[in-house]
Amino acid sequence: MIGLNSIETTLHVTRTFAAPRDRVFRAWTDPAALATWWWPWNPKIAIDLRPGGAYRFTADRPGAGALAVSGEFIEVDPPERLVYTFGWDGDERVTQVAVEFRDLGEATEVVLSHTGFATIEERDNHELGWNDCLDRLRDLVRATVVG
Repeated sequence: MIGLNSIETTLHVTRTFAAPRDRVFRAWTDPAALATWWWPWNPKIAIDLRPGGAYRFTADRPGAGALAVSGEFIEVDPPERLVYTFGWDGDERVTQVAVEFRDLGEATEVVLSHTGFATIEERDNHELGWNDCLDRLRDLVRATVVG
C-alpha cells in the first residue's frame, strides 16, 4: 500500500467575509467573540494570545459529551496571521493550523491551512467542522461589530 503524503492530508479552506480584516481577526482571537461562533454548545474559551501562549476551548455537546481542544500559539501577527498547534483531548497527535487574514478593504479573505492529519477521512471530518464554524463566524462579523 502506498502511504499518504502531506498534500493529501492537508486541509485548505478559503472564505471571504463581508467585514474589515480587524473585525475578523478580533472575532478569531477574542474569547467572548469566539464563544459565539466556535461551537454552538456554550463553549468555554481561554486564550493567552502571544507566541508560546496557550488556548483551550471546551464544551458539552448534547449526546456526545465533553469536547476539548487546546494548543499553543506559534505565530501571532495581528491582524494578518495566526499559527497554532491543535490537539483534541485524549488524542496524542497534534496538528497545526495557519490562518491568513487578507485585507480586501470592506471584506476579508481568510485562508486556513490545517496540517498533520493521519488520514484523508480525518482531514475531511475537520473540513466539515471548520466550515460549520466559519458559517457562524460569517454571521457574526456580518451582523455585529466585534470588540
